[in-house]
Amino acid sequence: MDMASEIHMPGPVCLIENSGEQLLVNQEALEILSTIENPVVVVAIVGLYCTGKSYLMKKLAGKQKGFSLGSTVQSHTKGIWMWCLPHPQKPEHTLVLLDTEGLEDVKKGDNQNGCWIFALAVLLSSTFIYNSLGMINQKAMDQLHYVTKLTELIKSKSSPDQSDVDELPNFVSFFPVFVWTLRDFPMELELNGRSITPDEYLENSLALRLGTDEKTKRLNEPQMCIKKFFPKRKCFIFDSPADRKQLQKLEFMGKEELNKKYVEEVEKFTSYIFSYSGVKTLSGGIIVNGKRLKILVETYVSAISSGSLPCMESTVMTLAQIENSAAVEKAITHYEEQMNQKIQMPTETLQEVLAMHRTCEMEATEIYMKNSFMDVDQNFQKELGTQLEDKLDAFVKKNMDMSSAQCSDLLARIFGPLEEEVKQGTFHKPGGYYLYLQKKRELEKKYKQTPGKGLQAEEMLRKYNESKEEVAETLQKMDQSLTEKDKQIEVERVTAEVAEASRRTQEEMQKKYEQLMKKKEKSYQELTKQLTEKMDQEQKVFMAEQDRIISLKMQEQERLLKERFKAESRMLHEEIEKIKKVKSSSSCTIF
Repeated sequence: MDMASEIHMPGPVCLIENSGEQLLVNQEALEILSTIENPVVVVAIVGLYCTGKSYLMKKLAGKQKGFSLGSTVQSHTKGIWMWCLPHPQKPEHTLVLLDTEGLEDVKKGDNQNGCWIFALAVLLSSTFIYNSLGMINQKAMDQLHYVTKLTELIKSKSSPDQSDVDELPNFVSFFPVFVWTLRDFPMELELNGRSITPDEYLENSLALRLGTDEKTKRLNEPQMCIKKFFPKRKCFIFDSPADRKQLQKLEFMGKEELNKKYVEEVEKFTSYIFSYSGVKTLSGGIIVNGKRLKILVETYVSAISSGSLPCMESTVMTLAQIENSAAVEKAITHYEEQMNQKIQMPTETLQEVLAMHRTCEMEATEIYMKNSFMDVDQNFQKELGTQLEDKLDAFVKKNMDMSSAQCSDLLARIFGPLEEEVKQGTFHKPGGYYLYLQKKRELEKKYKQTPGKGLQAEEMLRKYNESKEEVAETLQKMDQSLTEKDKQIEVERVTAEVAEASRRTQEEMQKKYEQLMKKKEKSYQELTKQLTEKMDQEQKVFMAEQDRIISLKMQEQERLLKERFKAESRMLHEEIEKIKKVKSSSSCTIF
């Protein structure tokens, strides 16, 4: 049974602890993620403290209790808390809810960790919820200043000379959908005398102020960043859930005790999140499961702890190294298990080993391709090919060794009595030499007719006969019934027989070698073809991703032109041209 289907956490656990001085990863949470094979839909929520974030996450979890709620001005959640649940609408998917500590906790002097919590929520999620109270006004935008720090906290490329301007277009490929939830909204949604939707309200609130002075630029910065980083945006507006005095016991209130309109709005919100929140993916369409999410968490927090910036390119490369190495190991383990189970050694022909190798090799290659990605330099493909070739050689040798051992035992059993007769002098008499040869030929016939000897049957018989040549020569010399001419003829016959046996052995060995080499070459060509096709498919995904980014950027450019922001529109146009240039020149990279 897939471990992922067994994920039923009774409650959330701390994923990343904020100790005040540094961020620490909780090993218990990582162990939970490491068991999740299914793709993950990651929904993270951030916002100021005491704005009801945890309540919304509890509703997404479908539980009456869950994430801790702070009923006072003290922020209750420290760091990032995680709750993994079976997705309510997507079979074989896991919903991962991330609740974060309140931003700008009044008891914290240094807000750097708050910035990192915000950045990590963006990096880890596929849907990013920003929760705030009241309307979207300049105060609300100022409180969202964290979004303006993202280019200072996150890198998309590992190149040291990469400028912030170059970074901006790349973020879109791995940033989540942005959902702004407005709690206790005090007004009716109207604009110029007509009703508008929450989404229209959000877009109108993100409209830029006209002006080129520094103050206007500073005021426009949060809006510009949201537009650039999060082309896909959604807004939900909620009435107050209950009277102010009742809010302190919100966690214990039933649905019937809450404001009816608020309950309806929460249901719309949860329905949208369940239906439209996508699987967490990385640049190049790489689907994230629990194990990969674990690596992302470890890599990002490690980068922050070491004083560097989380880098998407480096993280994906790290993930690829870990996953591809594990994929090779998994493929080779499967190959060995299947070969050991399905081949009864020793086999009578080499073809039996090669045929089973082909079957197990195809299965192993399929396992590797399913579990690997972004093997740009084909290093892991080469490693897989080398290991499969080495394993084949090992099985061929094992097959030969088992045959040799079996033949050796059989020869000892069959020829043992004859050797005992030789020792006792049974053939030390006239005619004894031919009597010895007759018995020896009868025993050779018995040996050849015995099944299950394997590939080394003839070679081991040849070696046995070679080891007994001295015995035959002695008996021949002692046989007084043989003339010198008879002895000479017999020497020539035996010499010719030995030479013929050696020739047949060499010919058979050369045939087996050529058969093995031919199979290896065919295996290499087929492996290369399959993995090249996989890389081509990854490239197509990358191209489609670039087209999507260009389309989203062009839509934003059109909005800016309508709003008469020509300078910002030109900047966006430059970004689009850069993406097109990367797309046209790229042949293998997904960044």
